[in-house]
Amino acid sequence: MNFKSIFAASVLATSLIGVPAMAEYPDRTIESILPAGAGPALSVSQIIADAMGKELGVPMTVLATPGAGGIKAFQTALQKPGDGYTIIDGYVAPLVLQPILKKAEWNFDDFIPLHAAASNAFAIGWRTDETRWSNFEEMMAWGKANPGKLRYSSGQRNNLPHLVMAKVLQSYQVVAQNVPYKSPPAANNDVKSGILDFAFVNVGNYKQDPDALKIGLVLSEQASAKAAFGGAPSIADIDADLGISGLAPMGWDWWLVKKDTPPERVETLRAAMGKAMKDPDVRAKIERIGFVPLDWDHTEYDKIVSGVRDQLSTMADAIKWEEDALKALK
Repeated sequence: MNFKSIFAASVLATSLIGVPAMAEYPDRTIESILPAGAGPALSVSQIIADAMGKELGVPMTVLATPGAGGIKAFQTALQKPGDGYTIIDGYVAPLVLQPILKKAEWNFDDFIPLHAAASNAFAIGWRTDETRWSNFEEMMAWGKANPGKLRYSSGQRNNLPHLVMAKVLQSYQVVAQNVPYKSPPAANNDVKSGILDFAFVNVGNYKQDPDALKIGLVLSEQASAKAAFGGAPSIADIDADLGISGLAPMGWDWWLVKKDTPPERVETLRAAMGKAMKDPDVRAKIERIGFVPLDWDHTEYDKIVSGVRDQLSTMADAIKWEEDALKALK
């Protein structure tokens, strides 16, 4: 070895002294921040997180952060560094709906998508011994003949089920009163007692007690959503254009990271989530809860989510139509 080689080797060895070895990513727990509390959505997120954790070789936890229509969870996640150790569970309400309602400052394209996660459909249910109508279209005919007399609940006002149900009612020119409730079970109980005429039913509540209400219409055209509600009639079965399609009338989430996340870490997370969502055991567990695993990867995020945004914007107009129509009846 000549002098130059010895010198170069010496410089290289010296340069490495005191420099910590670069740890491979990931080397510690990854956290997914969910904009919901305990319930089916949390269970589904933990199923996906557990499968991703196995692929990545580190634990993945789900932090339930309910509040403010999902805004609290997003704000919590955005305060974390973009280092690939925080995943944002991008549920449609905080991701798309809150910006439409001007309650959030971000847009869906402010985030980097990993992979679509799961969807959960909504349905309209009424009492099992209802005698005024036997199907959804008969209920719409009764409502049109009795403007303002139907009372229903979407849970809280201006939430996603309210947008969808207002759009459906507007399509039939049926004016109905939305009564806010803090929880879907409380509203469902008041449907059974006759205080309300119908209410939105989420698939988690349906799975807990399938016979509590008659499911009159599943608010999704997807066959998997219809199956999740025991094969009840869906919007694909009625002869009307409601102006809602795809994921727009449903709950769904797409896992995301911040824009400044290193690209190589984004690819690592995408690969792990892609494998997790293809795992038959993962899909079966999600389906048993009543949710539907989604197959879309990051390349389809912009097209699909922008389409949902466009449809939800028209649904927001339906709530204004409902309010104006009720005022006109007074």
